[in-house]
Amino acid sequence: MNPLFVFFLLFAQAAAPQPPSPPVTASQNATPQKPVVQPSPDPAATHFLSETGILLVAVKQASIADYEAVVNALQDALSKDKDPARSAAAKGWHVYKTTETDSKGNALYIHLMSPSVTGFDYRMSLLLDALVKELPPELLSKYQDSFAAPPTMLNLNELAHMSVAPLPKPETKKPGGR
Repeated sequence: MNPLFVFFLLFAQAAAPQPPSPPVTASQNATPQKPVVQPSPDPAATHFLSETGILLVAVKQASIADYEAVVNALQDALSKDKDPARSAAAKGWHVYKTTETDSKGNALYIHLMSPSVTGFDYRMSLLLDALVKELPPELLSKYQDSFAAPPTMLNLNELAHMSVAPLPKPETKKPGGR
């Protein structure tokens, strides 16, 4: 298995939802952080508090077709939607399926939101309720049963942009003029 993928999975498993920490001073070549927004009181809400967010979803092998049917139905609906907030969210929303499975054989999907829309709830079930009227009723319940575990949500803050040379660190003067 790819070492980077293993690291990513270990990081994702360790990253339990926590309240946002105070902003850390980033390097000058990093993307500026968005202002901190308080998370929703709804524990199922999928709001990203940073410029880029990732949602990791493990799907049971037997439910891959159901999950992908819902993703495709939502993609079709969002591509036609005229709501400015949903259109902005859809513009930065990419869904990837990994070629590897997790340690239990579940399919892994990565929802990358870059840029994310602050305050927007990315829950697919809510968006489906609002946008898709012709979805077979059993497909939504199959979608809800497709999860092997609750999705893992990660807010990302850029540390460095690797195609840009780092800026020199400012010199620190020692007391006494040295």
